Amino acid sequence: MNNRLFSLAIFCLLATDLLLATVAAHAQGTPAAAIADYDAKLAEYQAARGPYEAEASVYWEAVSEKRRARNAKRRDHVPITLDDYVLTQPPVYTGPPRPVDPRAPAAPPPERPEIPVVADFLKNAAEHFGFVPDRPASDLDFKRAYAKAALASELTRDQIVGVYAFETGGNGTYDSQAGLVPYRPGARAISPAVGYNQLLSTNTVSLLAEDGNRYLQALRQQAKGLSGPAKTAMERKIEGLKRMIAYSRTVPNRWSEQDRLAKTTPGGFGIHAAVLDIDLGPILQVQKLSNSVHFARVKGYAPPLTAAELELMNLTGDGNGFDMVTMPQALRTRVPTANFFQREGYERNLVARRTGVVANLIADIETKMARGAQSQGARDLASAF
Repeated sequence: MNNRLFSLAIFCLLATDLLLATVAAHAQGTPAAAIADYDAKLAEYQAARGPYEAEASVYWEAVSEKRRARNAKRRDHVPITLDDYVLTQPPVYTGPPRPVDPRAPAAPPPERPEIPVVADFLKNAAEHFGFVPDRPASDLDFKRAYAKAALASELTRDQIVGVYAFETGGNGTYDSQAGLVPYRPGARAISPAVGYNQLLSTNTVSLLAEDGNRYLQALRQQAKGLSGPAKTAMERKIEGLKRMIAYSRTVPNRWSEQDRLAKTTPGGFGIHAAVLDIDLGPILQVQKLSNSVHFARVKGYAPPLTAAELELMNLTGDGNGFDMVTMPQALRTRVPTANFFQREGYERNLVARRTGVVANLIADIETKMARGAQSQGARDLASAF
């Protein structure tokens, strides 16, 4: 018995020595020179990055403070002046990149969450709500329905064609998705935005939650003129839409909650299939643009929005877009686009960074609209009016 215990102890000691030797050998695999070089580069990086982060924090806090002050002025009907904006461009980091620690294990490539695509929207709509959208026989059929919905909402041909030309390059189809417009071999979706004005899945959830009863009424009105299988199919669609509306209202009416529902739940994926339906898709997409026009009117802005101004609100959100739309021309050439973004959004937005100031951003939108309007898809949409 004692001999067995002694043998076991010897075995454990040998195993421990082997493990320590392995660890030591691994540590010795990183030359001291490589570690010293890393430490020197890390110190250099920290010396550059620290002051930059401090400067950037001050800058973006100033942007937020100015935005809050402008909002307060608007509530009190006080004129906005040049002093109400940050007039310098955001600081840009120009120092060395963060070095890689040679002793650190190789990090796995970052996981990129899969963005649902049209097939996912359709599958989840059918499974969770029994909703199967009526797809158009052709894209031109959808364009005609879209034009009809736009005119009913008092949107103009120029506005609609301009937004379409900018968002899709002038050749997008009713089911085109961001990253897949135009389609390229190996292309991947970069967001769930779909359609002529690239409606986000969160927009669809929000629209159904806020105004779902009006969309139900539109379908019920159509059902009155139908009979037989067509009427049965419409009634089935109405029931599916009712379930989708109910699901969209299971979260508080806040963008952050609706965004989570739209992007992280199977039901949220399914709701977005409504934009593919020839009866619902046009009025949902038009409603998003019509809401921006209504926002400007409520704020007291009487002139009709140009296509570029409407796109500005569609692109940056109604509040930020309205801020730029109502800005005097003299200010547009001096006010940086950074005033209308959060830091993260600005750093991801190549157009905002490249154009620099509001006047250039609007000019860039107008140029893309003019170019896209020459494409066949934009011409077809214009003819649908």
